[in-house]
Amino acid sequence: MIADLSQSIIERGTELNIHVATAESCTGGLIAGALTEIAGSSAVVDRGFVTYSNEAKNELLNVPMDVIADKGAVSATVARAMVAGALANSRAQIAVAVTGIAGPGGGTETKPVGLVYIAVQSLDGLANVKECKFADQGATTRGQVREMTVQTALEMLLAEIG
Repeated sequence: MIADLSQSIIERGTELNIHVATAESCTGGLIAGALTEIAGSSAVVDRGFVTYSNEAKNELLNVPMDVIADKGAVSATVARAMVAGALANSRAQIAVAVTGIAGPGGGTETKPVGLVYIAVQSLDGLANVKECKFADQGATTRGQVREMTVQTALEMLLAEIG
């Protein structure tokens, strides 16, 4: 499924001459890795940002530290800022960003393990942000949360490309 989605993104992006950037926290580069697994991906993938720390989100994607402090790194607001930062700091026309809690630790009552925010945005549009609760969808391991995040992000990216 992930390979098929990646193949479709690369094919469609090549057809439309669209470049993509990724901004990843909880997936640690897996989205960019899935895309670059496809031959010909260099025609579409501009760059990927792995911004695992709050400082990296700030320094590489221009996410304000006060927003991270106020909303938390795992929030729709930060996902939206990450995707905007990926667009601003790349040559891409479309970007995807993910931030979440893959587990097994780190969750709280209000932000449980498996909570992930995924944002997709093109240069000419507003960010589409999706809140995912992957533990509620059966994810019981860190690997499953990350895999479900990659799949959902690629689905959203493909839908945005059209």
